[in-house]
Amino acid sequence: MRDAVIVEAVRTPIGKGRPNGSLAHVHPVELLAHTLRTLVERSGVDPALIDDVIGGTVDQVGEQAMNTTRYAVLSAGFPESVPATTVDRQCGSSQQAVHFAAQGVISGAYDLVVACGVESMSRVPMWSNVPTGKDPFGPGVAERYPEGLIPQGISAELIAAKWSLSREEMDAFAVESHRKAAEAWESGLFADEVAPLDGVTRDECVRPGSSTEVLAGLKPAYYAPAFAERFPQIDWNVTAGNASPVNDGASAVLITSSETAARLGLRPLARLHSFAVTGSDPLLMLTGVVPATEKVLRKASLTLDDIDLFEVNEAFSSVVLAWRQETGADLSKVNVHGGAIAIGHPLGASGTRLTTTLVHAMRARGARYALQTMCEAGGLANAMVLEGL
Repeated sequence: MRDAVIVEAVRTPIGKGRPNGSLAHVHPVELLAHTLRTLVERSGVDPALIDDVIGGTVDQVGEQAMNTTRYAVLSAGFPESVPATTVDRQCGSSQQAVHFAAQGVISGAYDLVVACGVESMSRVPMWSNVPTGKDPFGPGVAERYPEGLIPQGISAELIAAKWSLSREEMDAFAVESHRKAAEAWESGLFADEVAPLDGVTRDECVRPGSSTEVLAGLKPAYYAPAFAERFPQIDWNVTAGNASPVNDGASAVLITSSETAARLGLRPLARLHSFAVTGSDPLLMLTGVVPATEKVLRKASLTLDDIDLFEVNEAFSSVVLAWRQETGADLSKVNVHGGAIAIGHPLGASGTRLTTTLVHAMRARGARYALQTMCEAGGLANAMVLEGL
């Protein structure tokens, strides 16, 4: 049976998703094209051999419309014969691209394929693909959820309430994310994964001096009287400090089979072992990481104790801490080089950003198995297990 392995993984530095952000001047097509060029340069592969490029982008509108991945392929200088498509599984879009790419290799549909993602939240703000006054859900969903769906920030608050997570606990988790990311930068642990762009060499949102005292002064980010009345259990502890920021960035991984890697002289970084995707309550929305983790471990015939490293996307502190309570995972193995609260969360790019960070962390730490999972809008989650080589 064919397998699927990652042979190269790169990302841009992550910039603030604001007009004054370090990467705000870069068109999203060019952000992604930069990672694609770097991917083939570092791997040494002939881009003409690439069977497909599968990219994730969430807000597919404006400068991120019209199959962004295809134009990134052309801008990167790949032959016109290399195809590309853009997928949307919300925050897990580029992790889903990894799943599709690996499954294509395993099935024999592909020999060499790129999974990637991009989001420029400074140029294409979140929800800009939904015009004012338009309903993206439709009457059937409204009938099924008559009280109405809710924003992710309210879901994060409901999770904090349900799992009795305190403001202090969530702020402490956020501070630790910044500490680990800053330490990884100072130790040179990001050198092999980051492709500097236009003089930008580091992640812009990492705050080495972050402290619980500073975060304690921040106001609730999502308080609204209507939601306070609807959900009296909420204590309003989610802030900009214990949630991920908005960001610009791109990332890409090159996937092939062990056989093709050997033929082309490529060094596998990790084997893509098992995959899972699941749906969950669209009100709690972000808790799918729990059943997704359970599902992928069953598929892999592994237990939590077999996993050496975890990447759990830090959309909010409450998501990871609730996942930890439910699974019993050791937090010292989670997001060991920092997570999205510090590094950033450029929506469509985050899946392959996590994968990029994870495969390099696996090699640096000699990990045998690693697990990556992401919560996604609408009550979805992806999970996969990687095996070190």
